[in-house]
Amino acid sequence: MNRVRLHPLDSRPDGDEWIVGRRATGRFVALPEVGKQALDLLGQGLTPAEVGERLRARTGDDIDVADFVEALLGLGFVAEVDGREIDQEPPPTPTLAWIRPRHVRLLLSPAVPVALALLIAVTLLSRPPVPLDHRTLLWSPHGSAVVALGAGVGWSLLLLHECAHLLTARATGVAGRIRLGTRLQFLVMQTDISGIELAPRRHRLTAYLAGIATNLAAASLAALAAGATTGTPRRVLAAVTLLALLPLPFQFLVFMRTDLYFVLQDLTRCRDLFGDGVAYTRYRARRLLRRRGRRTGEPDPSRHLPAHERRAVRVYSVVLVVGTTLCLAFFAAVTLPADAVLLARAAAESVTGDSAWDRLDGIAVVVVLGALHALWLRTWWRGRRLRRTPSRPSR
Repeated sequence: MNRVRLHPLDSRPDGDEWIVGRRATGRFVALPEVGKQALDLLGQGLTPAEVGERLRARTGDDIDVADFVEALLGLGFVAEVDGREIDQEPPPTPTLAWIRPRHVRLLLSPAVPVALALLIAVTLLSRPPVPLDHRTLLWSPHGSAVVALGAGVGWSLLLLHECAHLLTARATGVAGRIRLGTRLQFLVMQTDISGIELAPRRHRLTAYLAGIATNLAAASLAALAAGATTGTPRRVLAAVTLLALLPLPFQFLVFMRTDLYFVLQDLTRCRDLFGDGVAYTRYRARRLLRRRGRRTGEPDPSRHLPAHERRAVRVYSVVLVVGTTLCLAFFAAVTLPADAVLLARAAAESVTGDSAWDRLDGIAVVVVLGALHALWLRTWWRGRRLRRTPSRPSR
């Protein structure tokens, strides 16, 4: 191996290390100072042997630059080796690819959170007539109208929420993709903005909180509009306000990697709070059950982490266990039995209903509920298969 050509890479300092990666693919890695120097020298066109000599002269240590280049190949950071282009899978097509960073640069302006704070303050001071209880959602005596508004507004707000993440990250140069995913028993829409790790902290936090800000803005605008109207429009706008606020408590379930989880991970300066928390939880569980871990003296996986990360991971592991247990217990005790009863009743009604409308109602429930569960299962299986597929060297 004589020379390598790297893809355009971005980097930022992070304590004693450097975060380096490609915004186009969202792949990044933490490198020590010597690794960053090796990367810079390779980018200048030096061969791995020449880079090794330079580093030996600077540090007095022998650095295996050839192995370092192999690692870069696996990350997809190398474009050519000895003039031969590396055969790599193209980066995934970003969502709304036609939107360029310059189109949405305004979203990173400090004026945006100030405007949002003023909007929320005006809404609270005006005290719009929006009772925060279930009767607000039941704005019409016609159940179909209530369901239609809930579905239409709910999915529209969900899409706006994810687009806020996407476009704020796009303003920093991150491509981003919106797709379906699962969080325990929940089917969710999520946005992959992995490359945001290369942006400054203020931009990272802005991208993480953009979805919550969008929900708050929508709720404030709907509440102000409700206060300026009467009758059915007021009831509809009040329902929209509550529908915009309902997803926000979900964000506090940080054991499911919600928006606030990423804020927490960034503020605690952890590389992978969830992954390290899962590894530590499994280690403690094996120790507790006196399985192979104790007999073989399995090392604590958090031992190699810096002290501040180790403390954060151990505290988070408690949140992870308690939150996941309670969430799955609620699913097993409430949600699953309710769905099973509803599905059984609907199946029976679709066959033995007293009228054609009753039978159609039963069929509709079976189709909709079955489709949702099938979509969750397909999304979960697809995500599980992708996680279990080993990464292949990109060459």
